[in-house]
Amino acid sequence: MSERSESPRPDALGVCAPDGAPTPVKDAPIGGQAVLEGVMMRGVSTWAVAVRKPLPGHGVTSVPKVPRPPDGSGPITGASANGSAPTETELGEIEVVCEPLVSWTKRHRVYRLPVIRGVVALVQSLQIGFRALGVSANAQLDEGEKEIGGITWAGTIALSLALGIGLFFLLPVGLTSLFRDSLPNSLVFVIVEKVIRIGIFIAYIWLISRMRDLQRVFQYHGAEHKTISCYEAGLTLTPGNAQRFSRLHPRCGTSFLLLVMIVAIVVFAPLGTPAWYWLFASRILGIPLVAGLAFEVLKWFGRNRERPWARALMWPGLQLQKLTTREPTLDQLAVAIVALEAVLAVENPAKATEEDRVGMDVVA
Repeated sequence: MSERSESPRPDALGVCAPDGAPTPVKDAPIGGQAVLEGVMMRGVSTWAVAVRKPLPGHGVTSVPKVPRPPDGSGPITGASANGSAPTETELGEIEVVCEPLVSWTKRHRVYRLPVIRGVVALVQSLQIGFRALGVSANAQLDEGEKEIGGITWAGTIALSLALGIGLFFLLPVGLTSLFRDSLPNSLVFVIVEKVIRIGIFIAYIWLISRMRDLQRVFQYHGAEHKTISCYEAGLTLTPGNAQRFSRLHPRCGTSFLLLVMIVAIVVFAPLGTPAWYWLFASRILGIPLVAGLAFEVLKWFGRNRERPWARALMWPGLQLQKLTTREPTLDQLAVAIVALEAVLAVENPAKATEEDRVGMDVVA
């Protein structure tokens, strides 16, 4: 069946996303992450990274876009120098790394309890994500260049976590503390703090979305979402089919981060406004609880995706994804499909048990 004529199952598509493109009704236990010039996809028993390697002496792969039909059919590329579809040789080969995965939630029954399961799943997702970023970064090195070692990555991770905690948790509470005496009560204090935090978060997302070096990463982020949606809708995995779907996905980590900041209002309001050192400590120590609760809320949204109230509550997160995703080219979708096919070659998500699915709600 051709890409142009293939249609999803009648019950597979839900309402359109804010960008007007269709989204699937049901989730599959598949997630992913954009990396440097590629995509990581994960299932319940394996994860795989597909990366477009640069041509010798050309640096990061970059091909111009060419017009294509509205249905997404057409060449799986940008344009070559002579106007025809560039070949794999002109684009750079796709390198695939596949590794087995055993969910940490299976290690102990306690890890599958509500709230706790979210924290465990998110920590493991971070671990896989950093590993995938390391694979993609090393794939971009020219032959003969020294690979990025474990110590360097450990330092990068530590610095990233420190920056995230400082910027999004400690800075907002510090700024709010400057005028705490003028606020009527602790609830107002927490609300003001969270408004500042959300403002900083949105400003940060907007600023990095303007960085040219991250534009292609955001395109691969869109490719990851479209490919997962294509699979969830039951279509054959081709770039043309995947292109038809929304680049926004309800299980995206961007939506989750926004939800974390909103849930924090409920968690921290009862603590009042203690001394500054307790305020700072509470914001750091409370991160796992806030993340675990936000995970459960997003899971609840997912189960009720077709209900108007759930769509209304998910709308802000989907809007925010417009900053962290870009429309991908068909060659970028091809890379995302290679990553997902590497996972599907090892496992069948349709046969995943409920235990397998624990922790797969915030991984897209």
